[in-house]
Amino acid sequence: MHFTAAIPLSLYIHLPWCLQKCPYCDFNSHAVTTPPYRAYVDALLKDLEWELPKVWGRPVRSIFIGGGTPSLFPDEEIAHLLSGVRARLPLGGGPEITLEANPGAVDEGYFYGYRQAGVNRLSIGVQSLYDESLRKIGRIHTGDEAIRAIEVAQEVGFDRVNIDLMFGLPEQSIEQATEDLRRVVAMGVGHLSWYQLTMEPNTPFGHTPPARLPDDDQLWEIQQEGQQLLQQEELIQYEISAYARPQQQCRHNLNYWNFGDYLGIGAGAHSKLTSVVIGSVTRSTRHRNPQQYIFSSGTESVLSSHSVVEPEQLPSEFMMNRLRRLEPLQPDQFEQRTGCEWGVVAGAVEEGIGRGLLQWEERRLCVTVLGRNFLNDLLLLF
Repeated sequence: MHFTAAIPLSLYIHLPWCLQKCPYCDFNSHAVTTPPYRAYVDALLKDLEWELPKVWGRPVRSIFIGGGTPSLFPDEEIAHLLSGVRARLPLGGGPEITLEANPGAVDEGYFYGYRQAGVNRLSIGVQSLYDESLRKIGRIHTGDEAIRAIEVAQEVGFDRVNIDLMFGLPEQSIEQATEDLRRVVAMGVGHLSWYQLTMEPNTPFGHTPPARLPDDDQLWEIQQEGQQLLQQEELIQYEISAYARPQQQCRHNLNYWNFGDYLGIGAGAHSKLTSVVIGSVTRSTRHRNPQQYIFSSGTESVLSSHSVVEPEQLPSEFMMNRLRRLEPLQPDQFEQRTGCEWGVVAGAVEEGIGRGLLQWEERRLCVTVLGRNFLNDLLLLF
């Protein structure tokens, strides 16, 4: 493999606690009333310190604090965490710093403190504004609390706010799904993650799905009506489940989808790091158990897995990420991010074109409308 350009780097920080675990959630999260705030933040900074030789001198373009429910953490702990990150890593060009929040697990006063600490983007897990829908998917907040969380975020000065919203909820009508969209969009948020409820394996819903879920025809109608509404409101789809106003796209997620590098710290966090000099890509995962993570942080035993990605895997991994985006793909980006020549995917690309899933436009590869609707079939080609 031969890399011709530096790979952009992001930092992901995992805070693994929630007040209550949702029955559809397969993320590494653990129900607790009061997390060990300072012990965990100190472990995160020890973990970052240990990783520094692998990313020395590389500027970080974005930071994403996810979970779990990061808004359980007091604002002073987030300030301590970000101060420690700044002392260890160069943050180039005013990075995007996102923190996830849930309406049922936040002190309103924290939002101002997060803003003062340097967080400049909030991602609020709303899921629905109908109390009955929220109850059926195990959420602990109400629709009114969700609206208030959005209002507070805007009042304290967050001009970059994402809302997570689901459709396909138990007994949800087409009208309810689109009304959720209308009410959220009317609040003027700049970014929306709008996606279908799925039954993930090894979750309560995966073992025992809820009754009376919308059928495929209803889901299709919800998607069509919702996408039309979002387009009218100038929330432009730029990824399969992401919509944004101008200049509001999530830079952190774009780095994932563009096959950039990311260093993940925290219980269960994943990393993908490229060595341009050596010509290799490595992946690693940290232990999922928070107490084990705290105990082993700062040592190699914090890792539950570590491996070098085989060169023949990189083209498919790149395509699995990059084809989620709706922006056309230039072949030189593939070569820069994988260190491979375009010829290794040329056959699969031609097959995709032949099946109407891909097309060339001015030497750039585009996913067609058919390809978007049958994305899994397209990705299987690679």
